[in-house]
Amino acid sequence: MKTVNMHEAKTHLSKLVEDAVRGQPFVIARAGKPLVKVSMIEDAAPRRLGFLAGQAEIPADFDTMGADDIRALFEGDAPAPRPVP
Repeated sequence: MKTVNMHEAKTHLSKLVEDAVRGQPFVIARAGKPLVKVSMIEDAAPRRLGFLAGQAEIPADFDTMGADDIRALFEGDAPAPRPVP
């Protein structure tokens, strides 16, 4: 396990924490005496992309949904709002 002095920990804290999250804990020491151990909290693991894959569908016309209504709102002749299904 890597040991770093207090000054090095303050200077490189972001990188040291990133390493700890990747499973490389480290010890912070003062005057050569170990003080604290820093390691990843198991419940705080970074979320993975795609963890909701297959649980939602995006309509094919997503990019153009409501385009006519939005255009009408900007042009000032908007119809009465329709209820959302």
